[in-house]
Amino acid sequence: MRMSICRREAPVVRRGPSRREFLSLSAAMAVGAVTTACAGITSTLAPTPSPVTPTPVSAAIPMKEEVPKMSRVALIRTSDRVEGVRRALALLGADGPAGKRVLLKPNFNSADPTPGSTHNDVLRALVAWLREAGASSIVVADRSGMGDTRRVMEQKGIFELSRELDFEVQVLDELDADGWELIRLPDSHWRDGFPMAKLALETPYILQTCCLKTHRYGGHFTLSLKNSVGLVAKYLPGKGYNYMNELHTSPYQRLMIAEINAAYTPDLIILDGVEAFVKGGPDRGERVQANVVLAGTDRLAIDAVGVAILRHFGTTPEVSRGRVFEQEQIARAVELGLGAQGPDQIEILTDDEEGAAFAGQIRAILAA
Repeated sequence: MRMSICRREAPVVRRGPSRREFLSLSAAMAVGAVTTACAGITSTLAPTPSPVTPTPVSAAIPMKEEVPKMSRVALIRTSDRVEGVRRALALLGADGPAGKRVLLKPNFNSADPTPGSTHNDVLRALVAWLREAGASSIVVADRSGMGDTRRVMEQKGIFELSRELDFEVQVLDELDADGWELIRLPDSHWRDGFPMAKLALETPYILQTCCLKTHRYGGHFTLSLKNSVGLVAKYLPGKGYNYMNELHTSPYQRLMIAEINAAYTPDLIILDGVEAFVKGGPDRGERVQANVVLAGTDRLAIDAVGVAILRHFGTTPEVSRGRVFEQEQIARAVELGLGAQGPDQIEILTDDEEGAAFAGQIRAILAA
């Protein structure tokens, strides 16, 4: 079989308007807004208006005020993962796949109990929601970083779950050369690009679900941005180069993690923070009962809120240092235009008093 690896010199552009174009506009407006939806009621702090040059037709025409679009993050306080996923999706008002094929990307880095890996109850809840939302088909795909991927999936009972719930499973390590695309980004810290699974580039709807935890091997934290590493090959079939060794031995590891995310855009992200590792990770560590589920469409906003939650419970010096948006994964993602440019572009939505009180604490950490 002939090996064929396509090479790209710029970030892959997937469906919909460019996030980079939107962010360049919203960042220019420099507006601060915070919105909380509590018990079905939305309360908004009025943003500082940014004037737009009035039309020269008449000096009497009033100036318009532009309000920036915000990255909305639904925050649910609960110890019940299924309930949390359902409430978060409803509060966010998430758009479903409606007749589209879906790639569901979990965290199967290892078979360790949650938050070491995605909880099967979360998979059940997400597959059920995708079916209700009209998905034409669903494929669950990942590549494990700590262990053999197929073995990890077997230990977690994913193949049995796929037969029960009627979804496909793709072990990404088992793709042939044609299943990968070499991505080369301008000004990247990758030596010669990175091979991304074509499933992430070609599937019409992508739902990513991640855990809430720190990362003791140089990532500092592993939330939504870091979860994308599972879409990159360790080795290309027929080649001997180890891309994961490059990543984990590089002093630019956290920047390279963000750069992976420039190659694709998920439609929806669910973060299961019912339990969290505030130290250690990604497979085991110091565990806390954080009792939170997040939902959003902006990986950068999800990770910023996630880092703030880790800080709330007391975490590592690396994750605690500086402002949230100065964390290297997040700062590089901002440079790449992957999401919210700062805490003033994140709305945290809640649906009850407990969630509203917790969200207030998280906003204070984000703004600190």
